[in-house]
Amino acid sequence: MQTAVVGQNGSLNYRLDLEGFPGNAWAVSYFAEIEDLAPDETRKFKLVVPGMPLFSKPTVDVEENAQGKYRLYQPGYTNVTLPFVFSFEFKKTNDSSKGPILNAMEIYKHVQITMGSQDANTMSSLASRYPQAGWAQEGGDPCLPVSWTWVQCSSEAAPRVLSITLSEKNITGSIPEELTKLSALVELRLDGNSFSGGIPDFSGCRNLQYIHLENNQLNGALPSSLGELPNLKELYIQNNRLSGHIPRALSKKSIIFNSSGNNLQGPSDSISRGTIIIIVCAVVGAILLLAIAIGCCLCTHKRKKKPSRETVVLAAPAKRLGSYFSEVATETAHRFALSEIEDATDKFERRIGSGGFGIVYYGKLADGREIAVKLLTNDSYQGIREFLNEVALLSRIHHRNLVTFLGYSQQDGKNILVYEFMHNGTLKEHLRGGPNDVKITSWVKRLEIAEDAAKGIEYLHTGCSPTIIHRDVKSSNILLDKNMRAKVADFGLSKPAVDGSHVSSIVRGTVGYLDPDFGVILLELISGHEPISSDNFGLNCRNIVAWARSHIESGNIDAIIDASLDTGYDLQSVWKIAEVGIMCVKPKGAQRPTISEVLKEIQDAIAIEVQREAPQVQQLMSKRSMGSVSINTDNSVDLEQNASFDEMLMRPGLR
Repeated sequence: MQTAVVGQNGSLNYRLDLEGFPGNAWAVSYFAEIEDLAPDETRKFKLVVPGMPLFSKPTVDVEENAQGKYRLYQPGYTNVTLPFVFSFEFKKTNDSSKGPILNAMEIYKHVQITMGSQDANTMSSLASRYPQAGWAQEGGDPCLPVSWTWVQCSSEAAPRVLSITLSEKNITGSIPEELTKLSALVELRLDGNSFSGGIPDFSGCRNLQYIHLENNQLNGALPSSLGELPNLKELYIQNNRLSGHIPRALSKKSIIFNSSGNNLQGPSDSISRGTIIIIVCAVVGAILLLAIAIGCCLCTHKRKKKPSRETVVLAAPAKRLGSYFSEVATETAHRFALSEIEDATDKFERRIGSGGFGIVYYGKLADGREIAVKLLTNDSYQGIREFLNEVALLSRIHHRNLVTFLGYSQQDGKNILVYEFMHNGTLKEHLRGGPNDVKITSWVKRLEIAEDAAKGIEYLHTGCSPTIIHRDVKSSNILLDKNMRAKVADFGLSKPAVDGSHVSSIVRGTVGYLDPDFGVILLELISGHEPISSDNFGLNCRNIVAWARSHIESGNIDAIIDASLDTGYDLQSVWKIAEVGIMCVKPKGAQRPTISEVLKEIQDAIAIEVQREAPQVQQLMSKRSMGSVSINTDNSVDLEQNASFDEMLMRPGLR
């Protein structure tokens, strides 16, 4: 009785975020009259669910249905399909003198009973190795009813362990053998501990894609079984004490592989071939040394004759830039000759964009590869610093959702960066549309683009050491390839997340984006609007965040959805993206989700759309009624003809 709420203005409105939905649920409402009603006063109301008009047919009369004051009436459904965002209203009828009342409501999701996860025994054995560690004391099944905090599991009836994250837990000793028995394992993160001994045989974990063992004290040789993992995508083993040769099978795989900080050598060959290789290397080395010596002499002679303007420009800050030059020199970036760039671009003929301290031109190399050439402006020291920053960063970053960096050129005062060419331009162009741009009208395609971009940024945040913060993520820096898959571009404003005198801490970015930029992109994907506008957001609002927040908080999601989107999308997936977008633009960084959490929400939204497209029929049944009701997610309700109120709702219970 103490929780009762009365709608003084004739209605009670609710919008619930049901974590773990859409799904089947048991839902019940509790009503009890708490006021003394006069003989001529009544309290009648209906349940109103947007898009489900047949829910409004039954009328609730609390005093009549509960058979008196302070007596409980609890109608509900035993099996109803509910969405992630459940909006509804209790609204009084025209002949009612009192507003609706609600004492309480309960919603439980139906969970299929299982015999437990398949990996429970293995995980229990693993946790028992560390009786003093807090993370190992969660107990119970590692996947059910919820996963341990350092474990991620599949969603099937008998869940499997998919991911283990034990980074920086101060764990010592050898890597537990139990990990090699998790056959469904996809991701393993043991970095930042004090593991010693060798790397165990993971050949039984055929699904492994991501292995992070960096910053430990592992020793011995790399097991050849690592090269036999068919799905391996990332292997990080840097800063250990590993030695010997890198397995040949591993060296041939196209993966992200970091083995620096070890005593590892390239793949070994037979003795006879090894001897030949040593001799050849010695000869080639001698030739290279001779060529370098001759080159140095020529350069010295040329400089004495005519000092270059570039030497004068760089002379003043030489000490401050020294670390940059040394860092760049150690990277694997390809250095293009200026003549090669000029031939490819027809002397910078076709301009395709600008930004990030320079202009971007289209080019085509002699081997047929199409490229994007960024010619940086050299009118400030800041421009040179950003150029060196980009080369140092991009030469060691490789991910399918980051625009591929092909090389650079620094000659005759021109600082040039060379990237792969992205045929379909920017996301901004395809959201706004234009004479030559096809507007993306598929909501699923927009979700896929958001997923691709989030994966690229997640790699910068979690896959790079040190972590890299992009600082200028915006729709014009998300490029689309031939297949309309997205890649994040323009690292001119990127920043390694470590202290260092060579890194600028000056605030950077683009007006309308700045710090919480990915949330702005999500709102752009929903609305199709640009971040700042004097036309789209009304008289008193010029930015997309304030405009979207006002509609989302009032429950009016339709007001911000791009009218050009194809019909047929699930509104719950839009709600999910809208809400995570608003979370991303919270004023304080500590209140915002990580990019990994954002990626998970985007993938959940995609799953909602996939589920919508699959033909499903959900039924609603009441065990205490004589009739039946069937509700499915396409917002339709099928009722038996002449169904009474008690046939739609559970029989009243008296207390």
